[in-house]
Amino acid sequence: MKKHKNPRELLFTADIHDWTSWGKIFQSIEAFKPLVEYIFNNHSLPYTGIEHCMPGTNAVFKIGGFIVKIFAPYESGMDTDSDFMTELFGIKRANKLGIPSPQLVASGTVEDKYVFHYLIMEYIFGYTLGNLESELSDYEKIEYAKQLRIITDKLNLSCQRFNDYDIVNRALSCERWSKFPQSFQIERRKFLEQYNCKNNLVYVHGDLNPDNVLINTEGKLFIIDFADAVLAPLEYELVAIVCELFCFEKPYMDGYFGEYDPIKLTELCFNALLLHDFGYNIIRCNLGRIDEITSLTLLKERLYTAIINNKGWDFDH
Repeated sequence: MKKHKNPRELLFTADIHDWTSWGKIFQSIEAFKPLVEYIFNNHSLPYTGIEHCMPGTNAVFKIGGFIVKIFAPYESGMDTDSDFMTELFGIKRANKLGIPSPQLVASGTVEDKYVFHYLIMEYIFGYTLGNLESELSDYEKIEYAKQLRIITDKLNLSCQRFNDYDIVNRALSCERWSKFPQSFQIERRKFLEQYNCKNNLVYVHGDLNPDNVLINTEGKLFIIDFADAVLAPLEYELVAIVCELFCFEKPYMDGYFGEYDPIKLTELCFNALLLHDFGYNIIRCNLGRIDEITSLTLLKERLYTAIINNKGWDFDH
């Protein structure tokens, strides 16, 4: 990982003073072009012009056969140092294990007007599963789910600690859950305070959603964006796959799990939902109105119904 000192003239001249100001600038080719050119020159990589990529949290651009990801600086109000180190660890680990993912080309930090961490990766020519989903046959869904199972079996293994996240304490302090009815919040807090997940922790990607799974032009499946990875119980990975990536669809579920017990799967996903950093979002998008979910029992019932019916909650129900 290279660290480049601030050049004489500023490469990045826009103002960043909070998350809103970052949100207004992070997709601007004009604002980032000098910085990207400088980074590519320092790594002796060909700069062939800059293009937009799918927007996310950080600034991501395509340059020829490469992707450059520039992390939001401290002034944005986000502590992206940890995100950068987490993603750097994750992509290096994935490359080492032979997991289909972008190959890391370079990484480093530029000290300019702000301190910018960055990653340069090979560009995967293809589409996200979210883009392709409506065009896929049941057979293709089964086969892609089988590919994903091979990937996650390699990925979800024990490894050394790579960030300082305590997933239980983080779950307890997450403000998003305050939007649930008070009765639900009380039950969830009691559940988490008694939850023991110190054993059997594995590396989990943490955000395997339709935007983070790519299919290249040869039909090979890749995973991207390791910034939300944590050490957690295996079910932490499963709940995002079942609810977000597969949306409970039978071809995906059959391809990934083969034969499975809906009751046992419900229990695993239920525990992980309450623990997951994106648990609130997963419930809101797939299991119905949060103001109607007044207890853990009701949440588990909705989850079980979605799994056995192979369909997310009907919002017009």
